Formats: sequence, C-alpha cells, structure tokens
Amino acid sequence: MMKYVIGFQQIDRSDFLTVGGKGANLGELSKIEGITVPHGFCITTEAYKKITVSNKELSGLLDELSQFKAEDLRAMGKTSAKIRTLIENIYIPDDIAGEIESYLANFNKDDSFAVRSSATAEDLPTASFAGQQDTFLNIVGIQGILLHLSKCWASLFTDRAIIYRIQHHFDHHNIHLSVVVQKMVFAETAGIMFTADPVTGNRKVLSIDASFGLGEAMVSGLVNTDNYQVNNGSITSRKIVAKKLAIHAIKGGGTEAQELSAEQQGKQTLTDEQILQLEQVGRKIEAHFGSPQDIEWCLANGLIYIVQSRPITTLYPVPETGDKGNHVYISVGHQQMMTDPMKPLGLSLWQLRAARPMFKAGGRLFVDVTDSLTTLGGRESLLEAMQQHDPLIKDALVTITKRKDFIPLFPDAGKGPVIVKSTKGLSAADILAQVGNDPSIIADLIKQNEISVEKLKENIQTKTGTDLFDFIQDDIEQSKKMVFDSKHMGVIIAAMNASMWINENMNKWLGEKNPADTLSQSAPNNITAEMGLELLSVADVIRPYPEMINYLKQAKDDRFLGELPHFDGGAEAQSAIYNYLNKYGMRCAGEIDITNTRWSENPSILIPVILSNIKNFELNAGKQKFNQGKEEALKKEKELLDQLVTLPDGGQKIRETKEMISLLRNFTGYREYPKYGIVSRFFIYKEALLKEVEKLIQANIIHEKEDSYYLTFEELREVINTGKFDKNLVARRKEEYNLYQKLNPPRLITSDGEIISGSYKHENLPARAIAGLAVSSGVITGRARVILNIEEADLEDGDILVTTFTDPSWTPLFVSIKGLVTEVGGLMTHGAVIAREYGLPAVVGVENATKLIKDGQQIRINGTDGYVEIL
Repeated sequence: MMKYVIGFQQIDRSDFLTVGGKGANLGELSKIEGITVPHGFCITTEAYKKITVSNKELSGLLDELSQFKAEDLRAMGKTSAKIRTLIENIYIPDDIAGEIESYLANFNKDDSFAVRSSATAEDLPTASFAGQQDTFLNIVGIQGILLHLSKCWASLFTDRAIIYRIQHHFDHHNIHLSVVVQKMVFAETAGIMFTADPVTGNRKVLSIDASFGLGEAMVSGLVNTDNYQVNNGSITSRKIVAKKLAIHAIKGGGTEAQELSAEQQGKQTLTDEQILQLEQVGRKIEAHFGSPQDIEWCLANGLIYIVQSRPITTLYPVPETGDKGNHVYISVGHQQMMTDPMKPLGLSLWQLRAARPMFKAGGRLFVDVTDSLTTLGGRESLLEAMQQHDPLIKDALVTITKRKDFIPLFPDAGKGPVIVKSTKGLSAADILAQVGNDPSIIADLIKQNEISVEKLKENIQTKTGTDLFDFIQDDIEQSKKMVFDSKHMGVIIAAMNASMWINENMNKWLGEKNPADTLSQSAPNNITAEMGLELLSVADVIRPYPEMINYLKQAKDDRFLGELPHFDGGAEAQSAIYNYLNKYGMRCAGEIDITNTRWSENPSILIPVILSNIKNFELNAGKQKFNQGKEEALKKEKELLDQLVTLPDGGQKIRETKEMISLLRNFTGYREYPKYGIVSRFFIYKEALLKEVEKLIQANIIHEKEDSYYLTFEELREVINTGKFDKNLVARRKEEYNLYQKLNPPRLITSDGEIISGSYKHENLPARAIAGLAVSSGVITGRARVILNIEEADLEDGDILVTTFTDPSWTPLFVSIKGLVTEVGGLMTHGAVIAREYGLPAVVGVENATKLIKDGQQIRINGTDGYVEIL
C-alpha cells in the first residue's frame, strides 16, 4: 500500500489532514453520481513532513516567522524568501518519487496535469484560504511534476499565505501541505459557480462567472468574465462583457494568453442550456456537502468537469424559524448598539427577556417581523419604529414591501401587530394627555425599580441548584411586565413625541432645525449621562496625588484597588471608586451579553478613562459641564419663545411650546433608565449563576467558569441537575464563536439569506462626504480618533470619537470628545441620546466609518444635516 500517494477514489472529507482541504473535497466530488471530476491523485502531507520535520534550518526559520505580525512586511518577506528557497532545493527522496512515478503509470505517457497545492488549513468551513498557495498548469512527465511539487510545497510560505495564516491565527509549524495532481482538461470555457449569490447572500440565486479558455486566468483576475444568475431553473440575469483575452494550454507544457477575435469578444460564453445544466450540477454538489459552495468548473467537448468545490465562508447564516415560508428578520444588535457576537448563555438569557421571539444566527439575535409586514397597519407601525431606531433598517424594509410577491398583504389590512403608535398629527394637548407632565412620575418609577432590585438581591441569596434557574426565569417574566407597564412606556413615548413636536413646529414656524437637541442638554434623571459626569468626580479625588497617578499608569489588573491605600489620598480614592462601582459596576461594553466582563469584575477597565479625565479636565469639570448644558438649554428656550412672540397666535404658540419643552426636560432623561434596570438585574443573575458554576468546578465537572458561557441557560441548568458536561460541545461552540467574530452582521436578512442594505436620501451632499443620520445638531471640526475598544481610548480634549457602536459603557469617554461618529445607531439609541444630553454634534449609522476614516485625520461632522467630511 502506498504511503505518499492516494487516488481521488480512495479519499473522502475525513482525510483532510492527509490530503488537505482541496484534496479531501476532490475525493468527495469524485463519489457524487452524475458529477464528472478529472482523474487524479494526492501526494500526501506525509511526503511534506518527511522533507521538513527534521530539517533544523527550516525549523529555526519557522520560529523566526512566528514572531512576526501581519504588518511586519519587510522582515517577513526576507524570512519567507529564505524558506521558499530552502524547500525548493530539498532533494525529494526516492521512495516519494517512486510512488508518484508508479501511480502515473495509470495515465497515458503524454497526459498533461494540473499541479495544485492543498493545505491542511484550506477550503474549510471557517476559512477558505482560496488562492493562497500556488497552482501550476499543463505539467508533463515525472520530472515536471517533481519540480512543481517542490514549488507547491514552497508556496506555503508566500507572503500572502503567511499573512492570511497570521490573521486567522494558524500556527506556521502546524500547517502541512498535500499536492493535488489532476489530469488537465483543455477547456473551451471555464469559470466559477457560487450556489448562493456572493454579493447579497441569497441562497436561491446561483451565480456563474464564465470566460473562454482556462479558469485559472479568471481566478487570477487576468480576464473579464460574463456573469449569469439563475433562480430555480430560470435565468434571471445576464451580464455579457468584452472578453479580449483567453488563456490556453500549449503543446509540450505551459500556457499562453491569446487575443480573441472581435466577433468572439462580445459573444455569450455559455448557451442558456449550458447555464441551466451548470445550475443542476451546482445544486447537486451543494446538497452533497450540505452548505452553499464555491465551485470551479470547465467545459470541454460538451461535457462539464468539476475541478474544485469549497464552502462559501463569507455568507452570513440565516435565522431559522422552522418553516419554509418567506420571512424577514431585523437585527436586535443594531437596535441595542451591540453588533458583536454573543456567547450562548448571553444569547439565551436575552431571548428569555424579549417581548417578541428572537432567533439566533451567527452569534447574534434577530426578530422575525414578517407578521408586521402582512398588514398595512403593521407595516406603517414597523416603519415608524425603525425610523427612530435605525433608518437604514427602515429603508431596507421599504425595499422588501415593494416586492409584492415576497410578503403579500392580507385582506384584513387594518389588523396586525403594532410596534409603536403613530405620532403624526399629534397636538401638544394630545401629547400631554398621554401621561400628563408630572416629574414625580419619574421619581416613582425609579424608586419602584430600586426597591425591586434590592428585593431581588435579597431573595436570590436563598436559591441554589435548579431552583435558582426557576427563580431567575420567574423574575425575568415579572420584570418584563414592569418594563412594559403603560406608565413606564408612556413617559418614554411622550418624551419622544414632545421632541418631534418641537422640531417639526419650530422648523415650520421659525426655520429652526432640531432645537430639541439643545433643549435636551443636562436633562434630569439621565442615569447614563450622570455615569460619565460622576467618573469626572472620581478623577477629582485622585488628581492631587502625582504618585498615585503614576502608579495607575502602570496598573494592569483589578488588584490595583487593594494597593491604593498605600498612597497619599489612596483611601479616599479607593472609596470613591468603590462607590462608583456600587452604582455603575454592572455595566460594561456589550452589556446585553451577560458573559461580558463587568466593571465590578475588572475595575482596571476604567483606569484609562480616569487618567484621561485627569489629563483633559480641571477640578469640578463634571458640575461645570452639567451646568453649562443646562444654561444652553435655557438659553435656547428663551431664544425660541422670544421669536414666537412676534408670530400670529404667538401667545398660544408660546404656551404650547413651553409645555412641550417642560415635558421633554422632565421625561427625556428617563429614556436611559430601563436598560440600566435590566443590566442591574442581569448582573445579579450572573453572580448567582457563577456561584453554582464554582460548585461544578470544585466537583471537577467544569474546568473553568468561561466554559459555562458556551452553554445556554437551559443547558447549564441540565449540567447542574445531572452533573454531566459535554466538553466537546463547548469546544465546538468556542470555534463557532471565533468564526462569528469575523462576520459582519446584517441589519436585515431574509429567509433566502438575502442581505438588503438601506441607504440615506441626502440632497446636495458635499464632495468626499460620507452620509449618515443626523442625531445631535451642530458642526464640529477636529481630529478623528478611531477607537474599537474602550480600553484603548487615549483621547485629547476636542477629539472626535469614531467607532462601530457605543452602548452605555462608552459614556465616560463622551465627556472628553467634541463629536461622535458611529457605524450603528438611530435617533433614540444610546449614542444619540447621550450626545444630545452632552451637546455633542453626532452622526450615526455611517457605513464602514472605522475603515473609511483613518485615525488622526481631520474631519468635519455635520450633526444637523447628517454627514461627515474627510478634510
């Protein structure tokens, strides 16, 4: 039995460690009835190991390579060149060459072959590595194959392959290479077929790229290609391009580019019959592998040959509701300002507290809004809600509603679930009638929550084992009723309506744009805004003590709190931080995921922000900022009222406007409180659950507390109940989570997997401006600071913060900045509310802002009209 050579027919997907991803997939393809794969064999990874494992010089160079980061291009290039030269010059042992020559006896002497690299980290569900190693075409004879075998081995260390491995955290020592030797097909036409649309993600649309000649030219980007799209046996799109060149094999080996005749350049590459045949082949391959595929094919003498198939790794998973009908899902994360993936425990707990069913996909949660789209009333309500939360989702929903066959309207068009009540045409009296305008309502609601949280803390202490899970589940149900209480929701909606009333009428009467932004500054009872200002007060306690400040600059973990009393002023500083954590320690970045580390669990997260506050601000800056915002709001109110007095019916307009301003200031701060209440409860749940997990660790059932984060709430209950723990499940979940971190979640996705992106309708957008949503008025110019993690914040006074999203944990940074740009957000999401509270111009929902704007660039943001200019 051969050790170094295996024929395709003896290979299946389980052999990827022996023949690499490409080789394993070719073995699988060869077994599918009705699929034609050119014959061939794999030179196994055992051959690669034999020539490399005991090579001390190579081992040393690989150690050197492992020290580099992706940006170390020059040094990396020198080392990789040495490695390639070394491998290409290693003598191929006689036993390896003998097995290859022996297997070649199964072919004709003059047959040509394609020699392709097949790495053990290639064509995998989580990373394709497509094109990272080399392919050589039209190779003839044993000597040619041996020469290009060495070249394939060496191509494992091209700069592009090395960088890709670094980015995907693969160890250079642990990647091995097999080489595929496959009989050449002298293709008349070749191309790539995606069994799902690679642009939109639609699983029902199959996309074919095709060109004349060999397919490798197309993969390399050397030739233009036609594109055909097919949906269930119907060709839905044809894009025919001018194809000036084709790559063909030449006699005796090698390839050459040939110019096409003028007649052939504009000719359709495939007939309609061939397009539909390819669709059938593609769907059969997809069904075999069980996931959408990226397939390389070629056509010769009227026969379709398949030369490769790999998973499409860039598609976002589709949420599953369990039926085959059309569905529309919108992202929960884009509304909660947390688009990072969540771990299973966090996902399952957030699902428990949701008012509507939520569905998992790619480590994120989505709401199925199909039922709302089936009626006119439901559509209007949903679109109005999304206008507040995320206008890009609204625009994507409008696109869906225009497709009359996707989600048809029911005849009883007046019925259907209502997300929010329409606010159009409401008078000031209508808005006041909703809940009145009594500030004591807010005090009562806050007190009600505080009493409830204290009661929860007390009662949860007596619960253990599965009783704890029952208790938590019951508490979630009770707290949901409190959150959706009519008075609770009424004050939030009343504040929103008052804001809209002010903006609409002041614009109509006075030509004043978005004055409610200024009128909202320093409104009372905004728990999140207070959190940022109170951290300034913590900085004031530390500010007088240089020795303590120097210590904090080098403190790396939460043990710093215990060391503070050793410094002058340290006891007061320690007390100030503990008091802050008692009130806000349950918060953190991505706080809707219970598994994320809270400030109380790692207070050192706050050190950079405290030091920034000391550097950028004077004593009592918190009080000064609050008073300044209050003065700005009062000044704006006086300006408006002074102008209204000159208008017809000025007295009536003044009375209504004063009522709406009063209501806005009394109620708008409460908008941030419900989430604070939810997160407070979740932290109490977490502390109680971790006590149970600690018992599992002591019993040697679970190895570390983080393992419990990869179990759902019900799965963790079952482990505690039975003492049985599936470590393989957790390992698999960890791998999935790493994959999910690389995915970019869509705002809207359909049951077909189609991602629909919305757009803004801006008129007269300046050159080089990037469109977004105006959420907090004003224009500011400054240095862009692109910050992806709060721990990396190093801000100067006057910087403009550019980031993907901000949840409440980012608020302490807002005191240091002059403007805000985020990729995610809407009028009533966290960043917008706090930006208005602090008087910061802000533009949110700016697609790819953290990529288009470079750290340190001068930018101008227009928070009144909604765009960012790169200066």
